[in-house]
Amino acid sequence: MQNNDCALKPQWHEECGVYGVYSRTEDVSAMTYLGLYALQHRGQESAGIAITDGAWMDVSRGMGLVNEVFRHQVPHMENRTIAIGHVRYSTTGSSLLANTQPLLVNYARGKIALAHNGNLTNAAAIRADLEEQGTIFQTSIDSEVFVNLIARSRQETIEEKIIESLKKIKGAYCLTIMTESKLIGARDPQGFRPLCLGKTEEGSYILSSESCGLDVVGAEFVRDVLPGEMVVIDDEGVKSFPFATEEKKASCVFEYIYFARPDSVIDGQSVHEARFMMGRQLAKESGFKGDVVISVPDSGTTAATGFAYESGIPFMEGLIKNRYIGRTFIQPTQKKRDTAVKLKLNAISAAIKGKSVIMVDDSIVRGTTSGKIVKMLKDAGAREVHMCVSSPPIGYPCYYGIDTSIRKELIAATKSVEEIRQFIGADSLHFLSLEGLKKCMSDLNPDDMCYACFNKAYPIEDGEKPAGNSKYVFEHPKC
Repeated sequence: MQNNDCALKPQWHEECGVYGVYSRTEDVSAMTYLGLYALQHRGQESAGIAITDGAWMDVSRGMGLVNEVFRHQVPHMENRTIAIGHVRYSTTGSSLLANTQPLLVNYARGKIALAHNGNLTNAAAIRADLEEQGTIFQTSIDSEVFVNLIARSRQETIEEKIIESLKKIKGAYCLTIMTESKLIGARDPQGFRPLCLGKTEEGSYILSSESCGLDVVGAEFVRDVLPGEMVVIDDEGVKSFPFATEEKKASCVFEYIYFARPDSVIDGQSVHEARFMMGRQLAKESGFKGDVVISVPDSGTTAATGFAYESGIPFMEGLIKNRYIGRTFIQPTQKKRDTAVKLKLNAISAAIKGKSVIMVDDSIVRGTTSGKIVKMLKDAGAREVHMCVSSPPIGYPCYYGIDTSIRKELIAATKSVEEIRQFIGADSLHFLSLEGLKKCMSDLNPDDMCYACFNKAYPIEDGEKPAGNSKYVFEHPKC
């Protein structure tokens, strides 16, 4: 029975957002709430905020969007000085209240709260070893491994405990950690997931998955947390603890293609500029001609404007988006994704009727959404639909924190470009080449990026472990 259950569930991974505030003068709860609002695009299943006043620690978590979870009040505590927050889309473990973050635990030295973005490739092995030693786990998420390793460490300081624990972990992680007196951030040695540091005029320090989370609270960007670095913030300021500096860097290229907000800057590269260049490169490579360029809003819009700029074909709004519906890719089941497409998008017939339409989107994962959109455009009167995709075909699983699917559900794993074109019903189809993609991020070293979902070149030696990296591995061990 377990095997049948597993076969019905997608087994890929997630995107989340983490946030943290340290302040003696400002409302850390309200700032964290605003920060999570700015990071809502990174996860829409659940949200949570943990706070401390230096002695007590509390956490409030719930299922749904940030404004739904904290509809009545953000967590309140007198003299609160530190807060961390999390928005989740599940990578490991089901979409359940028990799996929401931040995690809050008591251990021999006090209390600790932790929020995690990413996915651990050796979590199953570590968890099995800890369970053999008598550790009891309360959730089915890989993030709980962190707090147990930290709690069991015999090192003297919290900094030493965390570093010892991080050195046992493989995979993708950005963390915000809170003790009674410190705010701590850490980024994995490859730098898969983004994390940055900011500061307000009042002297408050901010940690955020993206720089847009700094802008919303009026904080100035200080710098990115480096791959393999831990930063510790307390009354003395910010201290840096590099714990791994020699591993090959492998930042996730999908942050620039899809996940990050276009107003964010990650590792010195403007997301907007990268997407605009992807559109220009698509126009050069495809050579497509048409009457109008449209986008699949919102993540395809910047690339579509780049295509229009390079080709000279006018950009028009051909699809209208219901702004109150979440991102279809970041939905936990295919049925929910299909329903969300119908609720989310509608064609503007007056803009496309009788015209040859060039439609730009950021990616094709399973193909079902693209097919529905192409049909929607043709039903609205489009004479032709030529689709351009601002990423190469996704043919391989990601094990570092993105929820797509098991490989057999990836359309590019089993179909050629021509077969994909036929499947989605487009008149023509062009994917951005990998070499073309690399040219679009001029402020980054292309060798410091992860392209494994396109070329199977996993940066971590044991990265490809389908059985050991099932999303539900801690609920159905045989998945």
